[in-house]
Amino acid sequence: MSDTGSHPDPLYIPREPVFPRRVQGEFRTLKWVIMIVTLGIYYVTPWIRWDRGPGLPDQAVLIDLANRRFFFFWIEIWPHEFYFVAGLLIMAGLGLFLFTSALGRVWCGYACPQTVWTDLFILVERWIEGDRNARLRLHRQKKMDLHKFRLRLTKYIVWLLIALATGGAWVFYFTDAPTLLRDLLTFDASPVAYTTIGVLTATTLVFGGFFREQMCIYMCPWPRIQGAMMDPDTLTVGYREWRGEPRGARRKGADAEGLGDCIDCMACVNVCPMGIDIRDGQQLACITCALCIDACNEIMDKTGKPRGLIGYMALSDEERERAGKPPRSVWKHVFRPRTLLYTFLWSAIGIGLVVMLFIRPTISATVHPVRQPLFVTMSDGSIRNSYDFGIRNKYGEERGFAAHLGSDYPELVLEVEGVPGDEFIVPGNATGKQRIYVTAPKGSAPASAERTDIEFWIEDLSSGERVYKESSFVGTGGN
Repeated sequence: MSDTGSHPDPLYIPREPVFPRRVQGEFRTLKWVIMIVTLGIYYVTPWIRWDRGPGLPDQAVLIDLANRRFFFFWIEIWPHEFYFVAGLLIMAGLGLFLFTSALGRVWCGYACPQTVWTDLFILVERWIEGDRNARLRLHRQKKMDLHKFRLRLTKYIVWLLIALATGGAWVFYFTDAPTLLRDLLTFDASPVAYTTIGVLTATTLVFGGFFREQMCIYMCPWPRIQGAMMDPDTLTVGYREWRGEPRGARRKGADAEGLGDCIDCMACVNVCPMGIDIRDGQQLACITCALCIDACNEIMDKTGKPRGLIGYMALSDEERERAGKPPRSVWKHVFRPRTLLYTFLWSAIGIGLVVMLFIRPTISATVHPVRQPLFVTMSDGSIRNSYDFGIRNKYGEERGFAAHLGSDYPELVLEVEGVPGDEFIVPGNATGKQRIYVTAPKGSAPASAERTDIEFWIEDLSSGERVYKESSFVGTGGN
């Protein structure tokens, strides 16, 4: 609330442009590596080829919406196997909880797409307009002269090309990349493709080039959730004020003896992509990118003071550090009941998905009794039931299948509609529909009973693999 109590503080503060200064250090190097790896994976993956044989796409990673399949190298996921995708999403959520509980918002600081693309856009801005001071002078220059116009136009063109590549790369995951690229260049692609690329290009340009830290502060829900994921043992970026205060620039003279290690150089603020001052304590806007650690360590080296004035720390170690004692081991903070529980759950789900992936059957079948009518009485008095079979052939070529009944009722006779015998063909990478008839002779137990449980066996004639499905046979019930 304001001092008068009559007007509440605003929920939104107009944006003050942030111009981070270039910094060097181990955390900045780590961010470069992660940015290169993640962007490389995103842009290159659709172009990786994978030979699956005739009739199947040769793109290593493909979300084939038209045929309702997902290809990931040698793995093929069908719609009824969506639990694999659900399991991966749960693992991603647990992984986010695990890393946040152990090391704070490391996802936000290093691997979040908003962070990665913003880092890339800032890098381009720095290359074209110069470092922090040069960009500040350009920003404060009210007059749009030729020099400012040239720099801004060049920057926006490069940003637009990056955004266009980003939007274009996304649609390549949903169809054959080389074919789609050719169609896009010759204007033969679907309007949906152009629309998707346009929308993603615009959002990438706006979010990475102009909104930047505003996305993290106002639009992302994670800063507000992270409080539940962190505790006093969580390692996060912080300022050791008991060592740095009182801060001051004076390094000589009698009055310098009472000063802390912080010389109030503002280096930590100038390199922060969020524009905050870590010395003010933990803040919702902090993404724990640790660039302030690199900047402060550089100043400490120059002033002859020990590193770590700003560093990763846990609140539970504050009393120890204030007393001049070393903090507890990093591993004691990382491996504690909460993180071990997240690790166990994450591992259990991952192992479960791998096991299910290797034991899943290559034959998938469904059996649905036709209940209109429940049964048909034939001219010789026998009773016939009808069933609709759905056989999913997961192979690239057509295969022959055979349907058999279980041995509990040998008197039952099975017929396949439209073909002699009990064999039928299912095309490759398709679900075949087949009508099956089961007939019980007059006077037999299934014909006289009201309902009889039966089993259908489906056999792949190429591999010999079999699956069974339970169903029921409806008789006259003694009538």
